[in-house]
Amino acid sequence: MKMLSTEVRTLLDKLYNLRGEDSVILTKMNKEREDAIETQERTKNEKEVLIKEIENLTAEEKTLAEEGEKLTSVLSSINKDDFATVLDRLNIDFDPAVINEKVNRMLPETIAKVVAENKKASEKLESVESEMNNAITKVEELGIRKDEALSNQAKLNEYFDLALAGNINITRDEITSLLEKFDFSENEQREAAKILMFPEDALYEYDASFRSGDKASGKTITEVLVEAKKESEVKEPQTEVVTEPSNIEPVKESANKDSVLEEIFDKVIEENTIPEVEPTTTVSQSSIFEESTPAVAEEAPKENGQSEKEILYKVMQESGLDPEDYNAKTIEKLLANYDAETLKNNVAELRSKNIDLKILRNNIELLYDKELAQKIAKLLELGKEARDISLMPNVLVKYDLKGLNNTINVLQISGLDPRKVPLMAY
Repeated sequence: MKMLSTEVRTLLDKLYNLRGEDSVILTKMNKEREDAIETQERTKNEKEVLIKEIENLTAEEKTLAEEGEKLTSVLSSINKDDFATVLDRLNIDFDPAVINEKVNRMLPETIAKVVAENKKASEKLESVESEMNNAITKVEELGIRKDEALSNQAKLNEYFDLALAGNINITRDEITSLLEKFDFSENEQREAAKILMFPEDALYEYDASFRSGDKASGKTITEVLVEAKKESEVKEPQTEVVTEPSNIEPVKESANKDSVLEEIFDKVIEENTIPEVEPTTTVSQSSIFEESTPAVAEEAPKENGQSEKEILYKVMQESGLDPEDYNAKTIEKLLANYDAETLKNNVAELRSKNIDLKILRNNIELLYDKELAQKIAKLLELGKEARDISLMPNVLVKYDLKGLNNTINVLQISGLDPRKVPLMAY
C-alpha cells in the first residue's frame, strides 16, 4: 500500500478541516459575526445615550439664553438706593449693577461651553452611527459569505464522497477552481485534484481514521507541535547551531488549551533578556587568517589585491558588523555561502525591524538566507514582536519559508492561534 507523504497528509488535514463544522473559515466568520453583532449592540446603546445628551445640552443652551435675558432685564430695572435702608440694616451686600455686569460677562462664555459640548457630542454621535452602520453591513455581508462558504463546503464534501465511492467524474479545473476559493496555492490545488481524481488506498485509510476519531481536533498541543515539526522540517540537512534552547519539554495533555499555552509562555517569559554570547578568546584579524582552512588561506588574491576573506570583512564592517565578534569556524561558514548583496540586505532588514544583531553570532546562516525578510514579515504579521524573534532566532534558521508556512497552517488547522503559541514551541 502506498503511504501518504507528510506534505500530502498535511494537505488532507487542511482539506478535512474545511469539510467540517469546525472549519477555520467558518470559525473565523462566526467570530467576525459575533464581534460585529457585539459592536452593533454597543453602538446602539451609545447612540441612545448621545441623543439624550444632545437633547439636554440643546435645551440647556436655550434655557440659559432665555433666563439670562430675563435676569439682566430685572437687574437693570433695580435701583440700589431704593432699598438702601433695609440693605444697610440687614447688612446685605446687594449691588444690582455689579451682578448685572458679571452676568453679562460670564453668560456668553457659559453658553459657548454648552455649545462646544453639544458639538462634540454630535460629532461623537456621527462616528458611532457610522460604526454601527458598518457593523450592520458586516453582519449582512458575513451572512452572504457564510452561505457561499457553506455552499463551497458542500461541494467539497460532494467531491470527496464521489472520490471515496470510486465514482469521481469531476474535471481537474472544477476542483482547482473550487479550492482557489479556499485560498489554496496552485501547488496545493494540483495535489488535491490528483488525490480526488485518482484516489488510492492511503486516502481510504486516512478517511477511515478520520471518521473513527483519530483525526479529531482533540489533540494535545504537544501532538500538534510535534506534527508541525515533522511536516515542516527543511528538506536539506543543516549544520547544527548552538543557540537558545529550542526543545520543548513534554506537555501533559489537558482539556484546557489555554492553561497549556500559559505553561509554554512562562518558559518564554523566563528568558526575558537576550542571552549573552559566551566570551571567546579574543582573536585578531591576522590570527583569523592563519586559522583558515588551507583551501581558503592559499586562495589566489583577487585582481584588486584582496582575498575573499578581506572583501568579506570589508562588507561586514560597512554593514555595521565587527568581524572579530565571530570565530574562525563561523567566518568559514559564511565564506562558503557568501553573497554580498544578501548579507547587506539581511543586516539592514534585521536592523530596520529592531531585531538584535547579536543573534548573528550563533546563527550566521541568517546572513545568507535569501528568504529572511519574508520569514520575518510572516512572523510580524502573526503578531510576533522583534523581542520574540531576538529571543528565539533559531526559528528563522530552522525553517525555510515553505516550512514556516506549513507549521503555521498545522497550528491553525488544529484550532490553535499561532500568535499565542510562543516561538520556542514552533
